[in-house]
Amino acid sequence: MIPRVLTVAGSDSGGGAGIQADLKTMLALGVHGMSVITAVTAQNSLGVQGAWELPVEAVRAQYRSVVDDIGVRAVKTGMLASVELVEAVAELIGGTDAPAVIDPVGVSKHGDSLLASSALESVRTKLLPVATVATPNLDEVAQLAGVHVESEEQLRQAAAAVLEYGPRWVLIKGGHLPGDAVDLLTDGSAEHWLRAPRHDNRHTHGTGCTLASAIASGLAKGLAVPEAVTAAKEYVTGAIEAGFALGGGIGPVDHGWRFRAGA
Repeated sequence: MIPRVLTVAGSDSGGGAGIQADLKTMLALGVHGMSVITAVTAQNSLGVQGAWELPVEAVRAQYRSVVDDIGVRAVKTGMLASVELVEAVAELIGGTDAPAVIDPVGVSKHGDSLLASSALESVRTKLLPVATVATPNLDEVAQLAGVHVESEEQLRQAAAAVLEYGPRWVLIKGGHLPGDAVDLLTDGSAEHWLRAPRHDNRHTHGTGCTLASAIASGLAKGLAVPEAVTAAKEYVTGAIEAGFALGGGIGPVDHGWRFRAGA
């Protein structure tokens, strides 16, 4: 049976991030993607023009509909927006026997807020403890843990701070630092440093969603966390290199880059 992966996230009408990026990534990596939509956004290459949360009952019903009938091999979260949604999704994931990749989405690529400030404590105390892998970027580390990373050496401090909230593994994404794109994956004991050349391409919309979905896809295939993250890093690096212009602002990464490269 094709591995099944469930994304619990917001819809991006521009197709570069959110549910749309997640499902494209899952297709590209050979798993069956399913979705629980938590919010609808009016979004394009220039930013987010509007966002509307779905009721908790609608999110819970979508989740139960998929999990109770089809089943899942991995779950991935993205935009959850509010305290109520964060806590409901954390409860659902906690009752599901599958690894969970938690992308604690706080702001969009354009700087638009996608998480209410009142929900931060629920992310720390409810959502992160059910994570197999948490994947914060440096802005999200600062938002959640108060650690401001300005150098590669500080990635360890950031990882330790996030691990205090209970995820089994944390991947600190250091893409905002100068030089190569360096990420740190650790469970507090083992350390895996992932390096990739930085591509001179501004079209990087959807990078975080794509990476988290790629990790979930690897876990659904039965890979261990370090192998799943390493494979996901390779995939997203190629997607960034092949990112393309769309509209008048920041275009998306290319989820189908391997198809176009003939790989």
